[in-house]
Amino acid sequence: MVNVQQSDLDSLLDLARDKSVESRTRLVRIVGDLFFETASVLSERERALMSEILRQLIHDVEMSVRRALAERLAHEPGSPRDLVTALANDDIEVAYPILIESAVLQDIDLVEVIHHRTLQHQLAIARRDSLSETVSDALVETAAEDVIKTLLENKGAEIAESTVAYLVEESSRVDAYRNPLLHRRELSPTLARRMYMWVSAALREHIVKQFKLDPVELELQIAETLDRTLAESSAAADVPSKSAEVASRLDARKDINSKLLIQTLRQGEIALFENLLAQVTALRPQLIRRFIFEPGGQGLAIACRALDIDKADFASIFLLSRGARPGDKVVDPSELGDALGFFDRIKADTARKVVTRWRIDPDFLFALKQMAGGRADAALGQAARNKEA
Repeated sequence: MVNVQQSDLDSLLDLARDKSVESRTRLVRIVGDLFFETASVLSERERALMSEILRQLIHDVEMSVRRALAERLAHEPGSPRDLVTALANDDIEVAYPILIESAVLQDIDLVEVIHHRTLQHQLAIARRDSLSETVSDALVETAAEDVIKTLLENKGAEIAESTVAYLVEESSRVDAYRNPLLHRRELSPTLARRMYMWVSAALREHIVKQFKLDPVELELQIAETLDRTLAESSAAADVPSKSAEVASRLDARKDINSKLLIQTLRQGEIALFENLLAQVTALRPQLIRRFIFEPGGQGLAIACRALDIDKADFASIFLLSRGARPGDKVVDPSELGDALGFFDRIKADTARKVVTRWRIDPDFLFALKQMAGGRADAALGQAARNKEA
């Protein structure tokens, strides 16, 4: 260790009077070296003086010097808070190690950086080994999806239950929140059941296993919610819609085909699409609407298979119909893959039997989502035959 003499301090002050960038850069380097190398023998006055020199000059030196100082201070629990805070508000190249590592920063310092600095600063804070609920709330308030996703993936972050509940609702439109949310320790079974309404098939399976929930009960929950939504929309219609009249005329002329269905969806005419598909399948428009809103698309796959619509056209219909649902319009690739796989496994004859049963009993929406692999077609056929018996 080297003791700092008064002559050393005087020479440093003389150097500080030189306003050139070169002299100030040299001064910061020397003071930084002294601060770290003699930390155990510096008096309080000397430490305060060196900290003040560094704080006053830090923004007048080149970035490489500031970055090197930040990397050294980031791992020092006894670093001066004012200096650490100044570096935390610097350009992200300088601030990053401080924001990630420094234990000197307090919640109020982190919240200030979140409110006043860049997205990159917010992302760095979201990656800290530990975060309080206060800091997590500030990160969520940014409404930056990348920041919130990073926070949710951080196992060391504490997130308030009310904040998790808010993010669960947001996950109905932001797909990126779903997977990390379902792996948060704060997520309750009640909130997991809520998410079951809109997550992919793979995540629904995770919910069932992780929270030990009954998949049939969850499917019934979805069906009841959809029925309630559809009943409300039906009650709002006092007279036959224009789209129903158009669909009836087109059906009479045998003009309804897969190309027309796709074109109608591309034009955003969801009500007309529902009525067109209802006409050619002889199903109620409310049931067609249920196919559109339900996760997975199995009902829509059966209806299209029964009409001998080819796979490519079904894929277009499935993707375009997802735009009618509330929230995020982007389709999870796994959801599309599952729907196409289900479509492939259903024989047209079996699909027509199921559609015939639906005409008699619209509630014949058995647990399609519980069927997997090659058993799907056999299970569909058996269920239809059981209903006919």
